[in-house]
Amino acid sequence: MRHTIAFALLLLLCVGMSGCSDSARQPAVSGPPAVGQAAPDFTLSDLQGNTHTLAALRGKVVIVNFWATWCPPCRAEMPSMEQLHRELGDEGLVMLAINIEKDGRQTVPKFLASSPHSFPILIDDREEVQKRYGVSKFPESFVVRKDGVIDDKVIGAIDWAHPQTVEYFRKLLKE
Repeated sequence: MRHTIAFALLLLLCVGMSGCSDSARQPAVSGPPAVGQAAPDFTLSDLQGNTHTLAALRGKVVIVNFWATWCPPCRAEMPSMEQLHRELGDEGLVMLAINIEKDGRQTVPKFLASSPHSFPILIDDREEVQKRYGVSKFPESFVVRKDGVIDDKVIGAIDWAHPQTVEYFRKLLKE
C-alpha cells in the first residue's frame, strides 16, 4: 500500500507543495537506508530531556519525520501529522518529528508556542541521525513497520490525515 502515500504526495506536489532543501547538508557517505531495509537505530532527546530510541519502539509502526522550522512545507504538514497521531496513536502508531536545526532547542519552543503538537519533537542538533538516514530535503519521512523495516519513504509534505493514508497505516498496524 506504499502507493497510497506516494499518490498523496503526488497530489500535494501538483498543487505546489514541495520539500525544502539545504544545499550545505549532504547525505551519508554510505548511502541512505532504502525501503525494505532495517531502519537505522537512534537515540535522541526531546525538549524535556526525555530520550527516545527507535529500537525501543519495535512492535509499533513509527513515522520518523525530519523537519525544520524554516521549512514552509514542514510546517504545513504538521497539523495533519497531529491529526494522524491523535487518530491512531492509541492503536500503536508513533510519530517522531526530528528537528534538524543546530539551534533547534531555541527555535522549536518558539514554533510550538504558536503551533503546539502532542507527538514527540526530537532534536538532532548535531545532524547525526539526519546523516545516518541520508536526509537532505525537508520534510522527509520514513515509515517503519513493527519489525523495524522501512516500509515507505516520503520526500516532501503530504496530508497525513487523508483517508487513504489513514487506511494505509491501519493496515500496517494490523500486520
